Amino acid sequence: MDAPIPLFDTPLGRRRLARARAGGYADFLLARTNEDLEDRLAAVLRTFSRALDLASPTPAAAERLAAGGRAGSVLRLAPVPEAADGLLRVVGDPEALPFAAESFDLAVSLLALQHVNDLPGALVQLRRALRPDGLFIGCLLGGRTLTELRQAFAAAESEIEDGISPRIAPFAEVREVGGLLQRAGFALPVTDTETLTVRYPDPFALMRDLRAMGLTNVLTERRRTPLRRATLVRAAEIYADRFADPDGRLRASFEILWVSGWAPHESQQKPLRPGSAKARLADALNTSEIGPDSTPAERSPR
Repeated sequence: MDAPIPLFDTPLGRRRLARARAGGYADFLLARTNEDLEDRLAAVLRTFSRALDLASPTPAAAERLAAGGRAGSVLRLAPVPEAADGLLRVVGDPEALPFAAESFDLAVSLLALQHVNDLPGALVQLRRALRPDGLFIGCLLGGRTLTELRQAFAAAESEIEDGISPRIAPFAEVREVGGLLQRAGFALPVTDTETLTVRYPDPFALMRDLRAMGLTNVLTERRRTPLRRATLVRAAEIYADRFADPDGRLRASFEILWVSGWAPHESQQKPLRPGSAKARLADALNTSEIGPDSTPAERSPR
């Protein structure tokens, strides 16, 4: 059987990230998530002996971990070659981790995993690379990211070109990611989401920022012919018409999905077996227990 066509063109994504970093990386999203990561780690009352930064676009998270004393040593899996600055790093792919089992007791990843072709496989490898009771915490872009731009281009292409081409990645949903953590073998998985709204004077300023973050279209099935000027102009008009605030500035949504989970360990809390409770919930709530054979009067609210 032929191998399935990957969703993302990974080599192209790396080249575009390298171009963005060489031209001045737009780090406002990464800076925000780096601050949030520090806050989330502050709630974990322990230190870590060896930490991994898994493919974050820049070394900012690894540098903060190393400077903050939360980890004895930090290794960065960099998505593109980087200048040597004293930080221990290797260039690699989250889908092919070059680490032995139980190598780390902390792994973090910021805004990187949304462009992984085999996210379930990457999470399985990451869980194996963690020591028992090791923690993974990270974030990726979620399904509501750039919904305004997606709608504007879809409407413009339908109107001008009688069809829609794939332009914006189908980012994951929070429930899907939670399920993937469980499938990968993580214990105590937690997911939550936050939507950040960034405002721009026009859609072209947004597109410049996306280019400066290396977040332009890297879908394998992307359209290979140049974008027609008429389509671009019409998309900008639709964007401004539908998503402008009263002051004329345009909204752009970035949904951040935060995920965390632990490598299993015998010391962790485990759910009780069904039927093992020693007290009835109805007694705790001081109410009557309603069963399938209850009379209508017993089912009525008090």
